[in-house]
Amino acid sequence: MSQIVKAVRIDAFGGPEVMQLVDVALGDPGPGEALVRHHAIGINYIDIYQRSGVYPNPLPLTMGMEGSGVVEAVGKGVTHVKPGDRVAYAGNPPGGYSEARILPAQVLIKIPKTISYETGAAMMLKGMTAHYLFKRTANLQPGHTVLFHAAAGGVGLIAMQLAKMMGVTVIGTVGSDEKAKLAKKWGCTHTVNYSRENFVERVKEITKGRGVDVVFDSVGKDTFQGSMDSLRKYGLMVSYGNSSGKVPPVDFGVMKGTLFITRPSLMSYTATREDLELTANDMVKLVSSKKLVIPVERTYRLADVQQAHRDLEGRKTTGCSVLIP
Repeated sequence: MSQIVKAVRIDAFGGPEVMQLVDVALGDPGPGEALVRHHAIGINYIDIYQRSGVYPNPLPLTMGMEGSGVVEAVGKGVTHVKPGDRVAYAGNPPGGYSEARILPAQVLIKIPKTISYETGAAMMLKGMTAHYLFKRTANLQPGHTVLFHAAAGGVGLIAMQLAKMMGVTVIGTVGSDEKAKLAKKWGCTHTVNYSRENFVERVKEITKGRGVDVVFDSVGKDTFQGSMDSLRKYGLMVSYGNSSGKVPPVDFGVMKGTLFITRPSLMSYTATREDLELTANDMVKLVSSKKLVIPVERTYRLADVQQAHRDLEGRKTTGCSVLIP
């Protein structure tokens, strides 16, 4: 049975103004699919990359990679979720900026009533990102010291809590004294305000010249060389984003000191149902038991999505932001 829902679509790549709220017709879910009615929708930097064309998708494109809500219908062969289940998801295909959508059921994770829809929409992409970065990409252990860029952001504030649980020392970069206080509140050991401090010099000072074991860099072009210079011998550079622009082609001569570099993505770490459950179910347990708090700092109406993107790009946000349809 067809229904009309509101969704945010782009017909061309560009700034926030290319996003328009339009009517979309939804039919019934096909084999392996589910129809989910959104209660909250996650906002992530990958949305900006897709909107601007840094990560191009076929057009027209319905935006959004993350959401939470209730299953309204399932297609043939779907057994792990049923109508009435509370669910959350993150990942391909895009389409989350909508009142409801049809998507592959395999990406859905059930969430208990102890997790609000707002938390569910904010915890999946950013929470699973922090989880795979620390536990699977870098295999952090107690006693490790790491440099984490954008420590007061959505991934950052979750990562600060995980680091504290794991006995990891974090040097976190931030853009203001206010963000420094916030990062420390959520578990960051040392903060560096890059608007007035050189983070490479501060890392050397804090580590007494040794450098850090791992750098987690979501900023890209503006911080890449400094991140490499902050590593100890045999250190690991984890480049997982490019909010300041893409990293130029790398001259491997910069990897002095026998360094390692990787460019992971959440999609590769959650490509199979087994891998998705490994990461997502751990997050659900931590959040539902209150061991991990998802800092939802801002909510916007779906119709105000342009302003939400302006705030995120303008570095006006801290923690997580969600859209409410």
